[in-house]
Amino acid sequence: MYVLSGPNVRLIVVSFLVYIVVNLFENLIHYNIGRFSNKDTKFEVPTRRDWVKIIAVMCVFAALQGVLTYYFNKK
Repeated sequence: MYVLSGPNVRLIVVSFLVYIVVNLFENLIHYNIGRFSNKDTKFEVPTRRDWVKIIAVMCVFAALQGVLTYYFNKK
């Protein structure tokens, strides 16, 4: 059986998307905590460059999440 067949792809994609949506908000909070930890409470949207970094890292871990979900669901 191939990993990239119908139900398997669906499980990986759904897991990937759920991870992205949930962690987008978490990463936005972490970004602001790190950026303003020594200052008054402030909330700021990341710059375009920071968004690219955040999304790139999230995609790597979302793909890993999807593959691991498939793997452990199979066992």
